[in-house]
Amino acid sequence: MKKFLKITGIVLGVILLLLFLAPFLFEKQLKALVQDTLNKNLNAEVAFNDIDLSIFRNFPDATLGIEGLSVINKAPFAGDTLAISEEVILQMSVKQLFKSGDEPKKIDVIKINNTWLNIKVDSLGNNNYDIAIQQNAPVTDTTSSTGFSFDVEHYEIKNSRVDYHDEGAKLKLAVEDLNHSGTGDFSARTSTLSTFSTALVSLEMDSVNYLRRNKVQLEADFEMDLEQMRYTFLENEALINQLPLTFDGYVQVNENNNEIDLRFKTPTSSFKNFLAVIPEEYSKNIESVETSGDFVVDGFLKGIIDDTYIPKMQINISSNNAAFKYPDLPKAVQDITIAAVINNETGLAEDTYVNIDQLNFRIDQDVFRANGSLRNITENMLVNMALQGTINLENLTRAYPLDLEQDLNGIVTADLTTSFDMNSVETEQYQNVKSSGTATIRNFSYRSPEIPNEIRLATAQVKFNPATVTLENFAATTGKTDMLVTGTIQNLMGYLFTDQKLKGNFKVQSNTFAVNDFMVKETANNDPSEGSSTPAVTTGEEAIKIPSFLDATLDFSANKVFYDNLVLENTTGNLKIANEAATLTNFSSTIFGGNILINGLVSTAQETPNFAMQLNLKTIDIARAFNDMELLRNLAPIAKALQGTLTTNIDLRGNLNDDLTPQLQTLAGNALAEIIGAKVNPGQTPLLTQLDQRLNFIDLNDLNLKDLETKLIFNNGQVEVQPFDFNIKGIKGRASGSHGFDMDMNYQVAMEIPAKYLGSQLGSTLARLSAQDQENLTVALPVNIKGNFSNPSINVNVQQAVNNLTQNIISTQKDQLKEKGRDVLSEIITGSKRDTTTSTNSTQQDSIAKKKPNEAVKETAKDILGGILDGARKKKDTTNQQ
Repeated sequence: MKKFLKITGIVLGVILLLLFLAPFLFEKQLKALVQDTLNKNLNAEVAFNDIDLSIFRNFPDATLGIEGLSVINKAPFAGDTLAISEEVILQMSVKQLFKSGDEPKKIDVIKINNTWLNIKVDSLGNNNYDIAIQQNAPVTDTTSSTGFSFDVEHYEIKNSRVDYHDEGAKLKLAVEDLNHSGTGDFSARTSTLSTFSTALVSLEMDSVNYLRRNKVQLEADFEMDLEQMRYTFLENEALINQLPLTFDGYVQVNENNNEIDLRFKTPTSSFKNFLAVIPEEYSKNIESVETSGDFVVDGFLKGIIDDTYIPKMQINISSNNAAFKYPDLPKAVQDITIAAVINNETGLAEDTYVNIDQLNFRIDQDVFRANGSLRNITENMLVNMALQGTINLENLTRAYPLDLEQDLNGIVTADLTTSFDMNSVETEQYQNVKSSGTATIRNFSYRSPEIPNEIRLATAQVKFNPATVTLENFAATTGKTDMLVTGTIQNLMGYLFTDQKLKGNFKVQSNTFAVNDFMVKETANNDPSEGSSTPAVTTGEEAIKIPSFLDATLDFSANKVFYDNLVLENTTGNLKIANEAATLTNFSSTIFGGNILINGLVSTAQETPNFAMQLNLKTIDIARAFNDMELLRNLAPIAKALQGTLTTNIDLRGNLNDDLTPQLQTLAGNALAEIIGAKVNPGQTPLLTQLDQRLNFIDLNDLNLKDLETKLIFNNGQVEVQPFDFNIKGIKGRASGSHGFDMDMNYQVAMEIPAKYLGSQLGSTLARLSAQDQENLTVALPVNIKGNFSNPSINVNVQQAVNNLTQNIISTQKDQLKEKGRDVLSEIITGSKRDTTTSTNSTQQDSIAKKKPNEAVKETAKDILGGILDGARKKKDTTNQQ
């Protein structure tokens, strides 16, 4: 006995050792087998990260795990991903591992986890999933071929996604969160396959969404006839959202097509089935909803499926005298009648049509009715619809659990019919659109966190004409703003049913229009006890965008427009919105006691918004304009000291912030300004105050700016002022320079000061000149201004003025000496004595001429400098005495 146990223990130990060593002994062989099998059978670039072999993971089966599997297409879909899988698991009997490399290995279980399957069919009918390599000759003995034999008994797909896109059929199918499992004997000729599936399904056909992440569940048993490739429904139940359906019939896979014969119906007729069709986030908790009446869906699909045909079908949807009420809401939806059918009698997709014979319901006394048809659905769809009834929007929220951020209210009345084909809509052939009737809304109000004030709509009427839709009597208010809008919409159907932009022409009239009424309020940390209020400013959290769906023209007029701290009166103009840009044309208004005319555009089409504007300001009040407009203050900070009127043309462009305010450092353009008449108050700016003190021989109050013209050029945050001339009570001057929007400046002023203004102390020098020369002689006085407008640095270059005056006097005297004749000039140059009869004036000239040139200049400069400084002191003393 002990010997038997010992032998048994040794055998078991050897078996366990073999099982432990098996992954190491066979892993290399299996990797080569997998790679060889894939290469021989698939025309694609197939790769995987690793292969893991385990004996104990699903003992007694061996488990082969393929990790990081990817399948990349070759031409004609070169580079496209067909499949990516995190893990593919193959389970097989342990004895399969001991087969030779030439023998096929039977796979019992397949599990696919976290996989994306991306199926494409192009417009020519080519598909990317046909990657199997065709064998030259049929294989008669499968047992002699190498690779894997998939006699699967169980398979699973977990947490996966399937995308199907058929360009030719304009069909997109997305199956998300797919979990599917099946159990059956695929080795038998006939057997039963039990399956369970859950997924979220989205279906789009010809740009129309029929399903959008609808929850689908199917638990079904199929009878499989693998020889005939026929799958027959046995016991089954499907849920679409929460609508139950049962199926009878079969699906057969033929060599050149598929054949289907299915009948389906709702197992119950409760109206709760209708609510189950509505997506769960909208239908809420339908288990507690009280319903009456019936709702039935039944029909069939029968026929061939191939490149030409689809199954013939008839799907009936009906409900009679139904009602529902949510327990937490006061109102009920009653008198519900639905009669609709989806039909195809030929098997050709273009012959599918939908008839809506009745769609009626009532809430309180408000009754709504609709009927119509959709034909030629897959090609040029023909639409015929009629709508009639009244809806109190407030009752909608009292009867149905709408999840809204604001309350709905107002009464909508509609009575209209429409008939059109989609080709006419898409090609804008609106003469083929036949619409008539009216729709009216009254006493509507709207609140939203995206706007600061409630919008109240007293009335609005829309009249449907064959070619256009006319907006009449649209009267609205919000905050301080009132609007009366009329106009036409050219392509309402194109906007509603295709991706066309909404096109129209409108006329907007307003008595008071406050721009801040349409700007988002930002919550501020204000203390309520201090009576502070929240300012109306943009949050900056999201960039303001001009709507991309609009292609509209607005003729605008308003008695008063409030924009920030500006008030514009008698405003008129044209606004064109297209391609995410707003273009202003002849936008005129009265402002600052004058007029403004604006032409230009603002665009948010690029990542960084930008603008280009031409502003024409005519005879505006300088003080008011420069006090209220930051742009003008930055262009000419010194103008705040002026009182008078100004006319200017400004050409401006640059980038905008997310709230559409200008980025000052990006501004570029130019301005041409003309001062009609202005007085100067030097005390208004530190610059003029200091300049008036430094140049105390002049009075800046006497500065004459009448008819002054100047040109400004600005770029990259710098403003360059072109040279301009001015006059201060007989003193001429010229100024030029530049400053930045940071208020740093660099200006040069050149002033021509009459010598007679320098005081009587210059008499010893000026007396050498004739009376006419003294009257006309001026001195150039340079003034350099730097620093900041609030803290300027002023350099009055008196020494240069003295040198200039000295040179002028010498030059003048030389000219006078030349007039005396050659002999007198020669005598002065050679230093000879003058005749005693020469006049006193000539003697003084001889005295200067006999000196060396440098000494003459120094003496004259000394006289002039002394005169300027002494004269300045006398002016100051006189001022103090006064």
